[in-house]
Amino acid sequence: MASLSISADGAKRIRFKSLDGQRKSIRLGRLPKKDAEIVRNYVGRLETVQQLGSAADIETLNWLDRISDWLHAKLAQVGLVTERKTATLGDFLNQYIDGRTDVKPRTKISFDQVRRNLLQFFGADKRLADITPGNADDFRLNLMERLSENTVRRRCGRAKQFFRAALRKRLIRENPFADMKGCGVRANASRFYFISREEAQRVLDACPDAEWKLIFALSRWGGLRCPSEHLGLRWSDINWEQSRFTVHSPKTEHHEGGESRVVPIFPELRPYLDEVWEQTKPGTEWVITRYRDSNVNLRTQLLRIIKRAGLSAWPKLFQNLRSTRATELVEIFPSHVAASFLGHCEVIADKFYRQVTNEHFQRAIASNQQSGDDPVKKSGHRTAHGPFVTGYNTSYPGTTNPIFSEGNEGLPFYTNEQVAEAGLEPARPVRGTGF
Repeated sequence: MASLSISADGAKRIRFKSLDGQRKSIRLGRLPKKDAEIVRNYVGRLETVQQLGSAADIETLNWLDRISDWLHAKLAQVGLVTERKTATLGDFLNQYIDGRTDVKPRTKISFDQVRRNLLQFFGADKRLADITPGNADDFRLNLMERLSENTVRRRCGRAKQFFRAALRKRLIRENPFADMKGCGVRANASRFYFISREEAQRVLDACPDAEWKLIFALSRWGGLRCPSEHLGLRWSDINWEQSRFTVHSPKTEHHEGGESRVVPIFPELRPYLDEVWEQTKPGTEWVITRYRDSNVNLRTQLLRIIKRAGLSAWPKLFQNLRSTRATELVEIFPSHVAASFLGHCEVIADKFYRQVTNEHFQRAIASNQQSGDDPVKKSGHRTAHGPFVTGYNTSYPGTTNPIFSEGNEGLPFYTNEQVAEAGLEPARPVRGTGF
């Protein structure tokens, strides 16, 4: 049975008998007597475990997880436990990221970005167990000095993910990022930008070839995510007869039913798709062939094209194109249909994509100036999820669109019928209350 002895100078020492019958000692220094008694109690339990060849109870295992590396090393030195692995940040991150063979290449890129940030701040030799919640806060502040808010949020979320994995492997006793708030990306309205049809046409005119025009058109008129959905498009995905095509989405494929979606070949998109098809050699698999190399940076090239067109670059080059299309489509189609075409749910569409444009304000002001008129009666109809419309026409794309005027005209409407004020069904007498 383990015993505690105290020397004249107050130093504590625990003695116990090992399996070979030898008396061994664990020197605790000037540890308070109360704490030394706790250590003696658990040493006695570990001594019994060794003698009986049984497993330690949960309470003892939890205590071993909580104790310091200093005390754990002393227990390992006398053979009561195995040596605790002392993981460093660099070794752990390399092992974790290299082992994540289940993630997509672009996710691996984001992993590498956060790895570089962590190693630059803490150093590769920093022990995982030595990183505290206060250190995590300092890491976030360091990122905020040079990165945007959403980028900081995303990278701190990744760091929290890394340390959660270390916690599950029992390499650390707590996740220093566990209590950190604001690790999810949120919408930033200041980076919204609506690319008008006039601006889009100027960019298309400045594109160097048919494939670049199609890349831009797929983003602006098809609402595709670039580059993953563009580069995943095959000619076999195009249904020319029904004027629609299948988009494969690596970003949403882990969601049920999210691996692909069907998108109309919108009239604005059709000429650019036709042009590339006419230039394609028989037997070609991919729609986009010239810009598939991993070294091709579509963002940098688009910046050059926008400059060549005499325009200023908008805040989020490709995402703003997709956001613009999301804003247009919800003016025409029911919200769930517009979201289905773009491959996201309505909540995400409202939060990250759909914009309030100057055209919305102009229509609202024009509506208010019609004094004494009910805007619903004045217009004759309301869109399913949007503003009032004065009428519908099918002469698309040649006539003016009452929803998006001037530079934004040309969106399709699919009926000339309007609902009368009385509704579709004939009026019926009101049923009595039956008193």
